[in-house]
Amino acid sequence: MTLNRLILIATTGSVALIAGALFFQSIGYAPCAMCHWQRWPHYTAIVIGIIALLLPQTTAKRVFAGLGALAALTTSGIGFFHAGVELKWWPGPQSCTGSGLGGLSGGDLLSMDGPRIIMCDQVSWAFMGISMAGWNAIISLFIAMIWLRAAIKGR
Repeated sequence: MTLNRLILIATTGSVALIAGALFFQSIGYAPCAMCHWQRWPHYTAIVIGIIALLLPQTTAKRVFAGLGALAALTTSGIGFFHAGVELKWWPGPQSCTGSGLGGLSGGDLLSMDGPRIIMCDQVSWAFMGISMAGWNAIISLFIAMIWLRAAIKGR
């Protein structure tokens, strides 16, 4: 498979995951703080992919593919951590788990007009027993393998 095709597939994978996250958000599944953290490496991978596709030199493309792999591995790691928080395997950030109030006062919590709190340790949607964070982790790991293939073996 050509280097450009591998880069395009990996970049499209991040675009698809971001589109999926935005779709779920548009139908009422508000993201928590950790969900947002998982999006930033995807945005970075998309920019890396676009730049890599525009570069004329194979060596530079491979360097950018390595950076894309790092971005995908980062979001995968955050996703695995987030899924572990949801499954109560380890504690998450106090600012967005059941143990924290996210800096809100008691009045904020009692107010019907106060901010909506989205907790990082609660699963809002799952498919086949795997949460959105878990799916992001798994799919992003596959995307990272595509980036790595591009960095190492793309022609």
